Amino acid sequence: MQAENPSAPLAAALYMIAAMSIIGVIDNFVIRLAESIGLWQFHFTRAVMMLPLVALMSLMGLGGLLPRRKGWVLLRSLLLTVAMLFYFSALAFMPIAQALAGLFTSPIFVLLITAFGLRQRIGPWRILAVLMGFAGILFVLQPDPSAFDATVLIPVAGGFFYALGAVVTRNHCAGESTAALLAAMVTALGLTGLAGLIWLAFFPAAPVPGPDGFVARGWVWPMTEAMPWVALQAVGSATAVFMLIRAYQLGEPSYVSVFEFSVMIFGPLFAWVVLGVGLGPWQMLGIGLIVLAGAIIALRSG
Repeated sequence: MQAENPSAPLAAALYMIAAMSIIGVIDNFVIRLAESIGLWQFHFTRAVMMLPLVALMSLMGLGGLLPRRKGWVLLRSLLLTVAMLFYFSALAFMPIAQALAGLFTSPIFVLLITAFGLRQRIGPWRILAVLMGFAGILFVLQPDPSAFDATVLIPVAGGFFYALGAVVTRNHCAGESTAALLAAMVTALGLTGLAGLIWLAFFPAAPVPGPDGFVARGWVWPMTEAMPWVALQAVGSATAVFMLIRAYQLGEPSYVSVFEFSVMIFGPLFAWVVLGVGLGPWQMLGIGLIVLAGAIIALRSG
């Protein structure tokens, strides 16, 4: 996205930090809704709530809702949908710091795809950033080689698909309006949620209480307990994305994207102060390495 006014870097940074603070807070409460409803119902109902807000954003001047290159926009939406399914699944059974660490491996995957898939030179600084980010991931996720649990890789898979979506966005969807891209992604998430609900209606899984049953749980009604948290996600996500869009309109992308990593601070900090979910010193070091690696990649790419 081209900057609308590159001379407003402070405003751009504040918009991005505000957006990431909202996301860092609201994603802590996914486990609350995971106690009573399922992943598929969550994405379907959240999409139903978000689409009118996206339409309002379009009316406010953030672009039309119809994409120009429908095939590429569809592919981008599917890739990001898979990424979000992995990420929100991880939030149901691991601390937000670990889920975010996995998702924010995406700049590293973007770099690897650029180097090995697109055959572009990346240089020594960004190679160093990849190694630094990988070390940070190991510090945060802390996999145990003697008792390996594949669930730690779920948010990393989300980061991989998020990176693929980012590459498609950069190379094939640069001319699309932000409202069109957002509407397509929200619609894809909603339809995926609906498809999952239909599948589970015909082939129900064994009921598992609490967050452990998040992925395999079908339609639950009434959803009185979960509705406030779904509404929080819908309104919070739409507001945060609006601020994120504004940030990229006001500042240079290579500068603004660095502040996107502030979510790695806000999410775990809120979890620690409000919810009492602490971090060990190695995990804090890992978060710092991931943030630094992402900043190096963003600045060198710019």
